[in-house]
Amino acid sequence: MLGDRWGVTESEILRAYPCDDFVVSPVLQAWRGVRVNAPAPAVWPWVTQIRLAPYSYDWIDNLGRRSPRHLVGLPEPRVGEAFSSVGGRERGRILSVEPGTQLTGRIMNACMSYVLVPDEHNTTRLLLKVVMRTNRVVALGLSVGDLVMARRQLLTFKQLAERGAG
Repeated sequence: MLGDRWGVTESEILRAYPCDDFVVSPVLQAWRGVRVNAPAPAVWPWVTQIRLAPYSYDWIDNLGRRSPRHLVGLPEPRVGEAFSSVGGRERGRILSVEPGTQLTGRIMNACMSYVLVPDEHNTTRLLLKVVMRTNRVVALGLSVGDLVMARRQLLTFKQLAERGAG
């Protein structure tokens, strides 16, 4: 599908993601990934701050409010809590969490998993998989739109984690 992959290897596409357990026979499957020049413990707090804001294009995704650019010391996420916040309003639910490793949630009928894979030389692969049951036309539009927004989000997490680890 157009827009279904960005920054991921074939082995990263073939691996199992926690979101796969929550959506049977998804029509939309999209994978995104970025290498972060920081260890996973420096990346994880930024990923968990998705509970505060989307961290993509704030003027679109967050009603013009800037996503925090400093860590606020959130407690570890828990299943059942709000997954994200848009314009200060809670959205979605956390479905699964393994602190320091993965955060999976559902928002707007899409299920997504953020997975941290420690890599060599104190770097981390930050992977995102999005799955959804919908029709093919909607899936194509969402895949392309998500590519733009998720790419910005992952690059923002990368920049913030690297800044903090540097």
